Amino acid sequence: MVRNMVVLGGSSHPHLTEAICNHLGIPPAKILLGKFSVGETRVEIQESVRGKDVYIIQSGGGKVNDHFMELLITISACKTASAKKVTAVLPLFPYSRQSDIPYNKVGAPLARVGPGQPGGSAAAAAGGKPGYTFDSRPQTPYPGQAESAGLANGSDMLHRQLGRLQLDHRHANGVNGIAPTRQSTCGSEDNSNFANNNSSSSNSANSSTKRRSDTQDSETSNHSGSPLTKPPNFTPQRGYRQWVAQAGTLVADLLTCAGTDHVITMDLHDPQYQGFFDIPVDNLYGRHLLRRYIQYKIPNFREKGVIVSPDAGGAKRATAIADALGMPFALIHKERRPTQISDRQNATMMLVGDVSERTAILVDDLADTSNTITRAAKLLKKEGAQLVYALVTHGVLSGDAIERIKASALDKVVVTNSIDQTENARRCAKLEVLEVGNVFAEAIRRVHYGESISVLFNYD
Repeated sequence: MVRNMVVLGGSSHPHLTEAICNHLGIPPAKILLGKFSVGETRVEIQESVRGKDVYIIQSGGGKVNDHFMELLITISACKTASAKKVTAVLPLFPYSRQSDIPYNKVGAPLARVGPGQPGGSAAAAAGGKPGYTFDSRPQTPYPGQAESAGLANGSDMLHRQLGRLQLDHRHANGVNGIAPTRQSTCGSEDNSNFANNNSSSSNSANSSTKRRSDTQDSETSNHSGSPLTKPPNFTPQRGYRQWVAQAGTLVADLLTCAGTDHVITMDLHDPQYQGFFDIPVDNLYGRHLLRRYIQYKIPNFREKGVIVSPDAGGAKRATAIADALGMPFALIHKERRPTQISDRQNATMMLVGDVSERTAILVDDLADTSNTITRAAKLLKKEGAQLVYALVTHGVLSGDAIERIKASALDKVVVTNSIDQTENARRCAKLEVLEVGNVFAEAIRRVHYGESISVLFNYD
């Protein structure tokens, strides 16, 4: 029996709250969660939390925005009720896939070359596709393309060209009467100064007369009721970056301002989220559950199995499991060609490794629409894999993910119950769910008693 502890469960995953409370040996606290007719969230804590450690369990699946707002209101209610410490237990961290880096890590997005720019109107007039380019970095030469020649004669030629352009600009201004230049062939220096003064005074008089006439013309046109010309619309130049919302920092600030003292989560999609907080963040790993499943559920995993990462971002996660089990490793490389601007570009997938006559085990942290793992399974079966397993920590499975898994080449999809999988498991026979309640219960117990949780990170 754990004393001086209160566990509150949100509406996102009541079964996980019950499992955690069963491991801790305490009943969940009474809380009233509801909504008004207008859609506003209503939270009422029906137990005393004064001077106690409160742990609020709320996952990021399902209706993410409603669940997150419910979490913030519950945290604020606990702090108002004089709770000693409030810990937010987020098995799936909300907005974990929206990092603070605009666009992507390589630079600005693809920008269409305008009609007045090189390669734009010519390509369009020739009937071909318009050109696209990256604005934040020079383009990488393709095979067979000539490299940049650089400066032909060094910096001297560049300086001479700049000087010639400056002289041409001065000459053009002198011809237009804006900044007349000194004439060396017109007598002495005094006469030239006198002529310059006279010309400048006459030019100023002419300009003032022209301004008065323009003002009178504009007033006449305004009084006559003719429509005024509107200024041209603002068009951003090439390379202009639109502002991008920093969702990671915003979510961290919202949790901190609501009164959160500690955050416990599992398998953050982007580890940099821990740096957005000014409070402790414990990022637990689900790889030991996946490794245990491989050991006890997949026969001959050392002789016939191979760990496969579906993309380069999850290579470190997959290699950690492969090294711990003594298994070979393979990688699927995805390459997106900048051929066109679209909301979703199909990537070219290439397998690095040998999966022929083997059991391929895909390891990933999150599956939302399941497009990546289904395309990876198709590639693995094409390369000769006998069976394809997909082991995923967070099975969001939104949209038509279940139908996509049913029609895919996947033989088994293993997910944890960090998100409620009751409905998904009923609809899909390929889906198998692992329990993570014991992991979070042990983390809560160790945090409450001030013990080290490093044992939860060492799975070797």
